[in-house]
Amino acid sequence: MTIEEAERLLRKYYSEKTPVFQYLYEHSHAVAEYAVKIARQNTDKGPDINFIHTAALLHDIGIFMTHAPGIGCYGKFAYLAHGYLGRRLLEYEGYPGHALVCERHIGVGISKEEVISNNLPLPGYDMLPVSTEEEIVCYADKFFSKKPGMLKTPKDIVKIIKTLEKYGPGKADVFKGFMTKYGVLEE
Repeated sequence: MTIEEAERLLRKYYSEKTPVFQYLYEHSHAVAEYAVKIARQNTDKGPDINFIHTAALLHDIGIFMTHAPGIGCYGKFAYLAHGYLGRRLLEYEGYPGHALVCERHIGVGISKEEVISNNLPLPGYDMLPVSTEEEIVCYADKFFSKKPGMLKTPKDIVKIIKTLEKYGPGKADVFKGFMTKYGVLEE
């Protein structure tokens, strides 16, 4: 997939005239740029940089199906579901690898046990990043918000860790593991 093809897919599902497109577009481009930088400083791990770029552009493509009025989404699903919904959409479009990035980027990944024990509105199976590319997009995504005015500014690492700690034991540790494995970008 080319960057242009990824851009066309975004425009297929989102009207450029809507607020959600602006949030999605800016957020996805910030994540993609950051993910590519991370990949380039980790060439020893053999990341597919083009795949990372295009997957990062599409990682949140499923948000329009969720209910998040603050960013212009008026769908029927919980926002947490945008990962697996994006997977379905990208599988339909013929991009199974990109689809897995959509599904596995939520938080730092969600296990089947977490879905079941927390009664999450998600399918009951593991949605954990497994490839280098999936991990890099997941890691880069944690640095960027979809909040207006904060779309392009990377979040502080301490704030990211504190936020992840709210979601249960081990979530911050997974993020710290990504930091150790892939490093931290100097801004």
